[in-house]
Amino acid sequence: MTEKSPASTRERNERAWMRRALALAERGWGQTAPNPMVGAVVVRDGVIVGKGFHAKYGEAHAEVAALAEAGDRARGATVCVTLEPCNHHGKTPPCVDALISAGVKRVVAAVRDPGRESSGGAERLRAAGIEVELGVEEAAARELNAPFFFAASGATRPWVTLKLAVSLDGAIAGVAGSPRWLTGETARKYVHRLRANSDAIAVGIGTALADDPQLTVRQGKRPRIAPLRVVFDRSGRLPLASRLVKSAKRVPTLVMTDQADAGAVRALEAKGVTVESAPDIVPKLEVLRRRGVRSLLVEGGSILSGALLAAKAVDRLIIFQAPVLMGPGSLPAFSAVGGMERLAVIERREFGADLMTVFAMTVSDA
Repeated sequence: MTEKSPASTRERNERAWMRRALALAERGWGQTAPNPMVGAVVVRDGVIVGKGFHAKYGEAHAEVAALAEAGDRARGATVCVTLEPCNHHGKTPPCVDALISAGVKRVVAAVRDPGRESSGGAERLRAAGIEVELGVEEAAARELNAPFFFAASGATRPWVTLKLAVSLDGAIAGVAGSPRWLTGETARKYVHRLRANSDAIAVGIGTALADDPQLTVRQGKRPRIAPLRVVFDRSGRLPLASRLVKSAKRVPTLVMTDQADAGAVRALEAKGVTVESAPDIVPKLEVLRRRGVRSLLVEGGSILSGALLAAKAVDRLIIFQAPVLMGPGSLPAFSAVGGMERLAVIERREFGADLMTVFAMTVSDA
């Protein structure tokens, strides 16, 4: 049997430690934007002696938290971190300074920091005599913070995740009188988690009229900032008595339109709703990006979904499939979509009897 070289053993170990750092990073879900979620571990003699993650925007970065837990054991250690350590004074001092002061021997980072001001940490560390390795578990790190990297690339629209619940026969709604929910409680709870890590949540006017949704995070840990609620409503039909409008002065709510009459606009604005106008789906998305929306979770319905897919403006498609047959007269999920190529599967997970599949429509570092 061929013995593994020290280099291959180190690579295997560092990948495992980086996966631990990625799991830590996810604990910042919904709390760090506009910063990315970042995790770090400090390893001494093959043992993790310090763990940390960026818990909330404006608070200590992952490396600083991990070094604090490690204490003196950080000297001569390896630090695995999911993003290249920052090299600038922002809300906190540069992480490279903390790593150099701690006397670490080696830093392994999953992916380069794309920021103009914050990048360059690897070079600073190397200049201080610290070994640096980049690209370990890079794909997973990019996927975790896909909206952050997409925005950093100069994208003029948000990173769009389209979420649909469908029956076994591909319907998103049945005939009149059918049960409102296709999926079970466990799957619906996970949707609240998806909302919590999004800058905005959107539906089309058809869904707003049919379901009278709240589009808020009501389960799990509340996000640091409540997501903006968006209704794509060409003619301003959103009822003033809807739950979205009635709560608009408490929860930010925006209607995207293009042909609403002035009276409808004034009535919505008087209730606290912001109204924006743009001629087509991509310009509407660009309006949202200019308003600071970097990640948009779209929850239906079929017309809005079809428009986004036709414009190639969907980055991740999440399908929750329920073990239900809706039968004749039901509303197909993709009736407005033409032929599509075979999609890459990012993740599959079961939630009770429901199956969630995440498909990649674009790569996460687009």
